[in-house]
Amino acid sequence: MTEPFQLAGLSLDCDDPESLARFYLGLLGGRVLWNDAHSVGIRIPSGLTVAAQRVEDYFPPQWPGTAAVHLDLAADADLDLCEQHALAIGAKPAPVQPDPRWRVLLDPAGHPFCITTRVIAG
Repeated sequence: MTEPFQLAGLSLDCDDPESLARFYLGLLGGRVLWNDAHSVGIRIPSGLTVAAQRVEDYFPPQWPGTAAVHLDLAADADLDLCEQHALAIGAKPAPVQPDPRWRVLLDPAGHPFCITTRVIAG
């Protein structure tokens, strides 16, 4: 059996699914697939489903330090402009920036994500 699985989606724990989903819609575009008391799912233009799901007593990961999956986002434009857009819709800069080719930001729930204009095509 080769390639038995496909990535169906990405779920992000948080305390406020609606605001987190709104943030990612503003950052990545797309549309809402569902919105209920426990989660909000969006489909981004690449076809991936991103779900923000409510977790009781949620606490955000720490960057750097906590083992966490984070998003690496490719940006077509100037890195400073892309960072400014993310900050304007609710991101916060991460306290540690390990590489000047990337910007590490935190989403409204505290999940780290990186933005770069340097993507190696596969």
